[in-house]
Amino acid sequence: MDEPTAPRILVIEDAEAIRVPVAAALTTAGFSVRACADGAGLEAELARARPDLVVLDVMLPGRDGFELLRVLRRHSAAGVVMLTARDGVEDRLRGLGEGADDYVVKPFVLAELVARVTAVLRRTGRTRPAIEIGDLVVDVEGGRVRYGAADVELTSTEWKLLVHLAERRDRVVSKTQVLTAVWGYGDYAANLVEVNVSTLRRKLEAHGPRVLHTVRGQGYVLRGDP
Repeated sequence: MDEPTAPRILVIEDAEAIRVPVAAALTTAGFSVRACADGAGLEAELARARPDLVVLDVMLPGRDGFELLRVLRRHSAAGVVMLTARDGVEDRLRGLGEGADDYVVKPFVLAELVARVTAVLRRTGRTRPAIEIGDLVVDVEGGRVRYGAADVELTSTEWKLLVHLAERRDRVVSKTQVLTAVWGYGDYAANLVEVNVSTLRRKLEAHGPRVLHTVRGQGYVLRGDP
């Protein structure tokens, strides 16, 4: 079975204070994210990155979001969620009328933006399929884990850890990579990773054979074979 690919998100936002946390939140949610500060070279970026969805700020240096939206619609069928500090109805109608799929007004809650992105991907048929590793099924879209005939109850941290490993199944992931993806930083903290991996492993093994393996000196790998 081919490895399912996480939906590709392109974030175009000039304000670093918004761009960085948005990219981090979407990455933590399991998306493959590229971020840039303006729309320069957008045509080439679309061809290179082939995004499934673009998070697009309206007020940008150079070409603004409305102009970039027209470029997007000429070159891509990607979903578009627009960000704006202007909450006037006319702006929202203009964006939606020119092909945007949703509109989020600043300031916004990151969890809401992630939910709106997920909803647009669902409507456009670009959501992630469930990931199967042997009898383990990780339903990323539905937020559900089944092992054999049983549902596995996980904490939010254990869920992020499992999704990160599942989307890279059969590949070794280092402890530093886990820290960055799950907790948002890369400073080495052995106990934090090891404790959560150990707890996740116990919960999974209560319902089936071991699928979460430690590779000594390298990190962890999720695979279905013994």
